[in-house]
Amino acid sequence: MRDLWLIGIGTGNPEHVTLEGMRLLREAAVVLIPRKGAAKDDLATLRLAILRAAGAEARVLPFDMPERDPALPYQDRVAAWHDEIARRWIAALEGAPEGPVALLVWGDPGLYDSTLRIAERLVPAPAVRVVPGVTALQALTAAHAIPFNTVNGAVTVTTGRRLRDHGWPDGAETVVVMLDGECSFQALEPSGLTIWWGGFLGMAEQVLESGPLADAGPRIVRARAEARARHGWIMDTYLLRREMG
Repeated sequence: MRDLWLIGIGTGNPEHVTLEGMRLLREAAVVLIPRKGAAKDDLATLRLAILRAAGAEARVLPFDMPERDPALPYQDRVAAWHDEIARRWIAALEGAPEGPVALLVWGDPGLYDSTLRIAERLVPAPAVRVVPGVTALQALTAAHAIPFNTVNGAVTVTTGRRLRDHGWPDGAETVVVMLDGECSFQALEPSGLTIWWGGFLGMAEQVLESGPLADAGPRIVRARAEARARHGWIMDTYLLRREMG
């Protein structure tokens, strides 16, 4: 693998892929497609639909995503998982045609995504090219038609795990939470907080909720559970803003 192209594909809408991304999909020799089990088959289906929309003729090589080992400490669990994914890339590419290898990365390869860290495990190291994609942050604020930040205001981007473990970041006015499967906003004191939440952003299945956290929080928990039960999976994110007095 001499060239590895990581192409951000947005949050599920093929129209979110940039013209540069579409061009590189047509120029790639091979595309690796992760399979995440029957409940998430539509993730692979969406990637294949994007390839068709781009007019790509690359050879498609699927590989099965491994499971994380829950017995390991979190950091060790993630490191072992990344090691195994890298091994599965290499195994999938045995006998593949020469030429650039592309991976279609959900959202943007540079934002809370592990693909770049997995690529660092490859020996010899390929030449990595990154094509940015529409992020969940952009899709969320666009869906709600709200600004990402207040006037001259900073934004903290964090994870659900950190919000649960450490609470509201000191001095923060706007907080965007990624990778939260447990609705960690429930651990916060809701007074003065407004939330904007979205699942399946940019897709036909998109679902949105917003309002004061005390009122909207329970609605979000119900909507998320219903959507996940209906589809077998969900990708969602949310923005919280504190009233500054």
